[in-house]
Formats: sequence, structure tokens, C-alpha cells
Amino acid sequence: MQKPRRFGQVIGIAPEAIETYCRYHAALWPDLVPVLKEAGLANYSIFLKDDRLFAFFEYHGENFEQDMAKVAAHPRIKEWWAIMEPMQRPLATRAPGEWWANMQEVFRLD
Repeated sequence: MQKPRRFGQVIGIAPEAIETYCRYHAALWPDLVPVLKEAGLANYSIFLKDDRLFAFFEYHGENFEQDMAKVAAHPRIKEWWAIMEPMQRPLATRAPGEWWANMQEVFRLD
């Protein structure tokens, strides 16, 4: 069995939005969970430090880009992102087309 792909991502958050952002995630809309799981996402966590969010997740699938396109097209995900995105502050150094900046994995202990 192939090891899952692991992702670390980072984005800024408006300091005045931290409480709201955390409150939404503490009560994640239940209908989002199956969308993410069906796309092969697992072990998904978001951490907060000062005005930065760090996300970690594993991808268990065959075609990441295709699965993420399905997630992005889902109406309920679009609704969630419409609320979250104004609170977020993408890094200037992110790659073209990224919202959350992907990070390079430099160490892994399984």
C-alpha cells in the first residue's frame, strides 16, 4: 500500500478575525466532513500561532488535483470558503494559484 501524501500549509489570519475563525471551526458544519473524507483527506488539523494558521493533512487517493477540484466545486464548501477567505491573509510568497501556501516536508518519522 502506498504511503499517503502529507501536506503542510500556512496562511495568515486577520487578528480581529481569530475568535470568529476558531468559533466556526469548533462547530464545523457536519455536512462538510463527508465531502472532505470522500476526497481522500484524513488526519486534517489546523493550528494557530499568533496571526498564522498551519494546516496538516494526509491525502489518501490517486488524483489529488481532481479530488480537490471536486471539493472546490461543492456548493457547501463554496459557502464555507466565502465565510473563511475574508478572514485569511495569503502569504506573498505563495506559489501562483495557491491560497494556502504549501510547505516543503523536510523530515518525516513514521
